[in-house]
Order: sequence, then structure tokens, then C-alpha cells
Amino acid sequence: MRIVAGSARGRKLILPTNSGIRPTKDRVREAIFNSLHSYGLVEDRQFLDLFAGTGSLGLEALSRGASSVVFVDNNDLAIDAIKQNSKILNFIQDVEIRRQDAMAYLSETRHFDVALLDPPYNFEMWDELTSQINSSAVVVESSQKVSLGRSWAIIKEQSYGQTNVVIAVNEGVKTL
Repeated sequence: MRIVAGSARGRKLILPTNSGIRPTKDRVREAIFNSLHSYGLVEDRQFLDLFAGTGSLGLEALSRGASSVVFVDNNDLAIDAIKQNSKILNFIQDVEIRRQDAMAYLSETRHFDVALLDPPYNFEMWDELTSQINSSAVVVESSQKVSLGRSWAIIKEQSYGQTNVVIAVNEGVKTL
């Protein structure tokens, strides 16, 4: 797995073995970030990478000009991979890495420009998750169709094989 575009384009990412982590495929990441870029949602933006896994989504954001990323995951192997990848790509100064339950982290009410949500396949707490996200936009990656709730306006929805991606903006936030 590699960074697709930007300042770290082509650089390889470390993937933990036997961790159960399923990284986002390169072509899906490319499509997500091309869309985000077209909406002006990458450069100089603050990102939250929730259920971060390898950190590939947040690291792609940094490579393409995001100002910072907070990575949240409760898996030790994932946290180690994110730390290593952030150092290898020279992004360590632009990241905050939290080993914490994603839902517990959301109670801290910090605002982000874009939240990247790629929970485990069996995740079922979408209503609770999307009602607690404090961001101007979300990117949801899931193996199933997801209902985001009333405050989110979907601006793009696309399937890539078995992966569904939704990009939505928070109607309660006036500026992006």
C-alpha cells in the first residue's frame, strides 16, 4: 500500500500483520480525495481519522495538504503502524495519535473540518456516531448502506466493489 498523491506520493506504508485491520484500497482512497479536493475539503483542513487502522486515509490527507490529523483507534498494532508511518513520511509534527475507543473520543467535542469514518465491518451504531461527530464534513466508508441522520446532506455517494463511500456536509455548520 502506498500514498496515492501529494508530497508523499508513491511512499510505502507499513501494514501490521495478523491485526484484522483492513486498509482502504488505493483506488478508493484516490477517489475519496479527488472528490474532497473538488469540494475544497483538503488543503489547510483539520481532519479526524476515526477507526484509523493503518492511518492511510489521514496520511493521504496530509500528503495532499491537510494542516493536521487526529488519529483515533483502540488497536495497539494500528497505533504502532500510524506512529511508524507518520515518522517515515515526516508528518509526525502534524499528527495527534490517540489510543482510545472512537465513541469515547467523540465526547471531547473538538471540531474538525473533515471526519474520516471507516469503522469495522460489523459496526451498527451509525445514528449515535453521526449525531456525535463535530465536523463540517464526513467521509463514511462502509460495506453497507448507511443512514447519516438529518443534519447531514449527502454530496456524493459511490460504490467501489463492496465498499460504499458517502461524503456529506453538516447542514448545521455554516462555513467549510
